[in-house]
Amino acid sequence: MIIEQIQISGFEIFCYILGDPETGEGIIVDPGGSVDVVMKRAEARGIKKIKLIVNTHSHVDHVAGNKQMQDATGAPIAIHELEADALANPNKMMMMMFNAKPSPPPTVLLKDGDTITFGNESVKVIHTPGHTVGGICLYWPGYVITGDTLFVGGVGRTDLPGGSFEVLQASIKNTLFALPDETIVLPGHHYGPTPTSTIAREKRENCFV
Repeated sequence: MIIEQIQISGFEIFCYILGDPETGEGIIVDPGGSVDVVMKRAEARGIKKIKLIVNTHSHVDHVAGNKQMQDATGAPIAIHELEADALANPNKMMMMMFNAKPSPPPTVLLKDGDTITFGNESVKVIHTPGHTVGGICLYWPGYVITGDTLFVGGVGRTDLPGGSFEVLQASIKNTLFALPDETIVLPGHHYGPTPTSTIAREKRENCFV
């Protein structure tokens, strides 16, 4: 699988490009901005068609590029079913702060256990509430995109609407930490000492869990 991790914006957000090298079909995860850069990177990796725009949650720093990305690709937007209303009705103050245009409404509503396919590749949707009620991670053998659920050496904040530290801890301990130890963690922000980690390392070193 093609895997591209792209750091964008002043909030050190990670956007991800996943693609199938055989068919040239791919998905974009959390286009928080710099859409032109993301599209050029996708093209450079041989991705000719973006099948889906996937948001791990509805916070504006992760969805600010949704409209521009959809305009550029025509791809539908996917988010967990519990996040759909929040995406459709964003906090206006936060939108102004990020100078972002509202996202088009999602037309693909995800739930735990769903499979997202692109070309001959696929990823599994894992519902991991706590940062938001409908936060998700994307897993495939050897890797997991953790959004704002789990960072390198940290976890997502839980003081915003829909957040719960106890629920977040349970999502990490009971769900993410059940993945194989060698699974590479691809976080939603570059807040740690390295851009990636492993489940084993986070079990061992993450003081928040």
